[in-house]
Amino acid sequence: MKKHYLLLLFFMSAYFGHSQQKNKITYEQLKEYEGSYEYINKTTLKIAASPKDTTLYAIINESKYPLKATEKDIFQNMLKENVTFLRNKTGAITGYSSEGNTYNLLNKKVIFPKEMWYPRLNVTKDYKYAYVAPKKDPLDGLATGTIENSGLDKALLNEMMQKIVNGSYPNVHSVLIIKDGKLIFEEYFYEYNKTKLHELRSATKSFVSALAGIAIDKRLIKSKDETVLSYFPDYTFKNLTDDKKEITIEDLLTNESGLDCDVSNPKAEGNETAMNNSDDWIQYTLDLPMISTPGGNGMYCSGNPIIMGRIIERATKMTLPDFAKQTLFKDLGIKNFQWNFKPNASSAETFCQLYLNSRDMAKLGLLYLNKGSYNGKQVISKDWIKESFTKHSDVQGVHYGYLWWLKYLEVNGVRFQGKVAQGNGGQKIYVWEDQNMITVITGGNYNAQSSSDELIQKYILPSFKK
Repeated sequence: MKKHYLLLLFFMSAYFGHSQQKNKITYEQLKEYEGSYEYINKTTLKIAASPKDTTLYAIINESKYPLKATEKDIFQNMLKENVTFLRNKTGAITGYSSEGNTYNLLNKKVIFPKEMWYPRLNVTKDYKYAYVAPKKDPLDGLATGTIENSGLDKALLNEMMQKIVNGSYPNVHSVLIIKDGKLIFEEYFYEYNKTKLHELRSATKSFVSALAGIAIDKRLIKSKDETVLSYFPDYTFKNLTDDKKEITIEDLLTNESGLDCDVSNPKAEGNETAMNNSDDWIQYTLDLPMISTPGGNGMYCSGNPIIMGRIIERATKMTLPDFAKQTLFKDLGIKNFQWNFKPNASSAETFCQLYLNSRDMAKLGLLYLNKGSYNGKQVISKDWIKESFTKHSDVQGVHYGYLWWLKYLEVNGVRFQGKVAQGNGGQKIYVWEDQNMITVITGGNYNAQSSSDELIQKYILPSFKK
């Protein structure tokens, strides 16, 4: 789920190339291309012109990917693939072509709200941030408080807000801090607010881990040591070896399945783009050859949690979203969510990911910080939380638990140990046990360097440096 879209049509945007355009183009000229268009796998995308940076963007779901103008009606993505807009005899845009495929314009009259381009509207040069304490919402049940006596540095938070609002840190969508059990800081940017759902990308994996723990607690799954293939007797898999037969549920959770699937290895046979466009992601992943023994090397493979999700479905005899709704989400008071868990080509652009608002994302962190307890109820066993936050493997050079990253952020030589659910674009749910704190940041820096960790390092954690 993390990088596979790098090879998709518009998912090549690790930079913003408007400042390097050879052919200058005005905002009004870019607006001519706006509209809703056909896209791959019978889906759609939108094309929008930004008045802020005079750049054309492809918007897939709610993710924005810039396109660089090269010639009239021709734009390029980062792999230098041309996206050519097509016109009829009267000169009107009718669609676009790329990589030998043609996609039609569906609707020219698409409204793009101004706030989607600016962190805050109507901000003047002399803008000064004024802290406002979060308001309690009886619908979500989170306790609220203020930053007074929290240990947080007001001056640092003010500086952080100034820089987000003035664009120094672009595409930050929300920043939330829960300290000592209370939501004390909550700010939203662009078109986001406390109720709007946000895509989690790979942070979804940590929710799958939580649901696996609940299924095991309820004895719907007997043990983390059960073999994976025992849940798929109706399948016939390629490259079937004794090692593959020994892959366990725990191996999926620690990303140590041993399958040839690693997003950091371009030579790996397993490829996320190929998986996402396949008819059955379970079949695709478990067909892969083994390159390591189960429980051996940690390799970031999005097929592992997808298989885990399907195992939960087979064990519980309900869909993964329904199981979440009846257990985890019910206990956390999460009512507003989207989760289309269908691991086949129909999910090629949505990646089977979960959509939540930022407050509900914070609840997962709070649940884990409180050792599986929420509002006095033990939702997940303490043992599962402990195991989830225990190092079982190293993935991409970082300690790894049960679909949770165990990483530190360093502030002037001091290491702050965190546990994090994270996803492409800047989605972060950090659990800071020593500080009794949760930080949630969402963002839209897809396939680019996210500022989420830097914001925490520079403006939140320094308050607790001792």
